[in-house]
Amino acid sequence: MLAVVCVLTGCGTTTSAQPTLSGPGVLTLENAKPPAPGGEVGGASTEFDDADDLSMWTKLSETEKDVDRITKLDVNKTAKGAMYLEPNTSAWFDAFRGPYVYQDLAGDIVMHARVKVTGKSAGWPKRKFSLGGLMARQPNSYAKPNWVSVTVGTGEKSGQVEVKYTQDGSSKPHEVAVKEGWVDLVLARVGRVFVALYKEEGGQWKVGRRWPSTLPDVLQWGVTAYTDWDSYSTLKKDADKGNAKQVKGTPDLKLTVDFVRFLRPELPEYADPLNDASVPDQVLIKAMTPAGA
Repeated sequence: MLAVVCVLTGCGTTTSAQPTLSGPGVLTLENAKPPAPGGEVGGASTEFDDADDLSMWTKLSETEKDVDRITKLDVNKTAKGAMYLEPNTSAWFDAFRGPYVYQDLAGDIVMHARVKVTGKSAGWPKRKFSLGGLMARQPNSYAKPNWVSVTVGTGEKSGQVEVKYTQDGSSKPHEVAVKEGWVDLVLARVGRVFVALYKEEGGQWKVGRRWPSTLPDVLQWGVTAYTDWDSYSTLKKDADKGNAKQVKGTPDLKLTVDFVRFLRPELPEYADPLNDASVPDQVLIKAMTPAGA
């Protein structure tokens, strides 16, 4: 446990020994269990087969009195059996805010979704930082924004999965290349650790990132999409002014979400998911992705 505390506080060193590759402290693939479906959080899962499914989701712009940066949002209309979201020029970076629809949920959670991101014409979005996917956010954190996300689209380059942890308004993104098409995403919290995973269509699950976190028990868990960072121009260094109005630009993103499912992860107390010697990537994947996904 001391090792986790050190990571959280940034002490730079640890006095507890790393687990060996066998024995106590190491979670094996055989002993790992997939997250449990159903239960309390299972009722928040949405297949998007009916237009009324949209009523389960809340716009951040409505609850926290922000500019509505969503151009189009519907369920089972623009895309059959799916949520469709088209953002206006917007950004989720540092203290900048973008479109977000969510549900309030508590405790350890696995959020699993299948998404597809394109530009308004064929292929990847052509505007930089045009991304869509999943986010878990601390409510009412405008002054000191805190959230984690896993999104796909165009970042610095086209065809990227971006995993990002924003703490007190400072964002730390990481990007990896993916091919076009549907992508499965998982954003999960277990204890005080967040993990982001992704799987290309026809591919295998991969770990995007593991982060220590001190976020509160109740978070907003939901779907985000944003686009066209370059149009912020001189406002890139002034989040207050950028958030105060709708920035004019050239938005170029369409997000389709096939489903969003919520599950409960299960890890034994001895397993430290922040430590890949205690919980190797393949074990973490089994513990944080639905059986058969």
